[in-house]
Amino acid sequence: MTREERTPIDAPARTLAEGFAQHIRAWSRERGADEAIQDAAAAAARAVSLALSDGHVCISLADLAASEALPRAPAGVEAWRRALLTAGVVGTADAPGQMPLVLDGDGRLYLHRYFDYERRLAERVWRAARAVPPMPAADRAVLRAQLAMLFAANTSSLGEVSGAVSGNEVDWQKLATALALRGRFTVISGGPGTGKTTTVVNLLACLIAQDAGCRIALAAPTGKAAARMSEAVRERAAHLPPAIRERLPAEASTIHRLLGVTPSGFVHHAGRRLAIDALVVDEASMLDLALATKLLEAVPDGARIVLLGDKDQLAAVESGAVFAELCADPTLSSACRDDLADLCDVARDAIAPPAPAHASSLHDASVWFTRNFRFAADSGIGRLAAAINAGDAEAALAVLAESDSGCEREGESESEPEGAATVSQREVQWIASVGPTPAPAAIEQLELGYAPYFDAVLGDATPPAAIVDAFARFRALCAVREGPHGVEAINARLTRRLRAMLGDRDHDPRSPWFVGRPVIVRRNDPVLKLFNGDIGIALRDAGGELLVHFPQAEGGLRAIAPLRLPEHETAFALTVHKAQGSEFDAVWVLLPAQANRVLSRELLYTAVTRARKRVTLCAGVEVLNRTIAAATRRHSGLLARLAEVATPRIGA
Repeated sequence: MTREERTPIDAPARTLAEGFAQHIRAWSRERGADEAIQDAAAAAARAVSLALSDGHVCISLADLAASEALPRAPAGVEAWRRALLTAGVVGTADAPGQMPLVLDGDGRLYLHRYFDYERRLAERVWRAARAVPPMPAADRAVLRAQLAMLFAANTSSLGEVSGAVSGNEVDWQKLATALALRGRFTVISGGPGTGKTTTVVNLLACLIAQDAGCRIALAAPTGKAAARMSEAVRERAAHLPPAIRERLPAEASTIHRLLGVTPSGFVHHAGRRLAIDALVVDEASMLDLALATKLLEAVPDGARIVLLGDKDQLAAVESGAVFAELCADPTLSSACRDDLADLCDVARDAIAPPAPAHASSLHDASVWFTRNFRFAADSGIGRLAAAINAGDAEAALAVLAESDSGCEREGESESEPEGAATVSQREVQWIASVGPTPAPAAIEQLELGYAPYFDAVLGDATPPAAIVDAFARFRALCAVREGPHGVEAINARLTRRLRAMLGDRDHDPRSPWFVGRPVIVRRNDPVLKLFNGDIGIALRDAGGELLVHFPQAEGGLRAIAPLRLPEHETAFALTVHKAQGSEFDAVWVLLPAQANRVLSRELLYTAVTRARKRVTLCAGVEVLNRTIAAATRRHSGLLARLAEVATPRIGA
């Protein structure tokens, strides 16, 4: 069960936390701690375990001291510190030893394993970030010419959609490309349509031009994100010379496939590194602390690492907010700005990065793309996403209020508006009726959104590829799994709808399988080359056998018998977390009737930005207000670990 499915923290997580707390109590007792200290150690262990299940990497002593749920707890932060350091089970950042818990100098308490991940990741990132090899004048001149040619060709062939700039405006895509070529660690953050893929294609072209044998790996956390990355790279490569275009990586892989997942762990790791010269990871905001550490440690020291993502999207389902922390500070040093100005032929003073979200020791490594080339300045989706991201509920509601006047509002009649028999063609549609179940207008738009797909499934001669394409254009997204506003209820409703339309063609109503059933894989299966997040459609082959058809990164479909599939579920509707890394022409977004701890600004922003053309948002005013106001905060010390490796202790 994933974190977004738990409201509140689920019973298994609490059971695990209680069991860990009792182990810590016993270990502390064995080391001679008195009963009060044992209680404090157990309470802290329980809190850390629960925090991990909620996405945090650590907890703070200040939060422990402020908790009202800890009876007989030490009074104040310093009392907690003294109690834990005398419990015999807590190490320090300077001397973690083999202790199960670690307390750093700033009052962060960790499970030892997560403190170790954080320190290892900081060391690997810093080692890559400080590696800026000197560039001979001749190489610099060649690179300057390559950048000028690539971005000029990109502008003329792809125009504004791809991120072309004009006049004296600084081209941050070009600057980001130069930054990635200058060093060995780069983080590029930007929302959908800001030009990340265009930047990567031009970066790859430069690497290949410099070394035709350059070994490049493209990866993403999920199969869907990897497939979309492969497709986007192919689409954006039209302006490249044929000799370079032919050498681009054929496809992106999932991170698990790249590392070689086995039942006992990964094939590639710090002791057996990948045979690559460059790694580009898309949707890196989905990387949790553990996976990010293992991935970057598997990259050779001499290779370039480029992480792409959106710092404003949802963080990883598991613990950590690695991407947001690594790109928290886009500061560029004077020397770096000089280099970029020379390579990109721009004025040095024109290179003015935004103020950092958080101060960091990691400079000259991050670029934020803020200009959107997909949506016009007055675009409904663009304005709505920007308002949500800024935490401005008033502005977001103003954009929504401009939606079709036929949509329902709280307290109004549920009678069907004129023209309700067609899907709204407005960019943004708001259905604000609140009730114990989704409003009739919301369900109507849901079913109309899937109508082209249902028609494709019911067509007697529709090719499987056309059915898969029809399904890929629209998606229902929910914030929660359970309840009438959740994934399970929406999937059940759409299942009943399609099975009723199939009628006699639904051969076995007792089976969960039927023609047109979409399923999403929930567990990696390296043997079948199916990975968490892959989506397939159940269709009959020429002989009448029902098989699940999965699109392939290189094109075409692969059919697999339903009984062979790893863990899976129906996928008409997805949680917003599961949809991360995907894009659709249109999305239908359903929030629950009451606010809960799952809802956040980042979740709503992520949901809205899955849409290329249209968003239908089904949510009440109060829930929207509270969702937009609820910014996610992950407790972590990665920036502190980076500061430690950047300024090593004397004598260390």
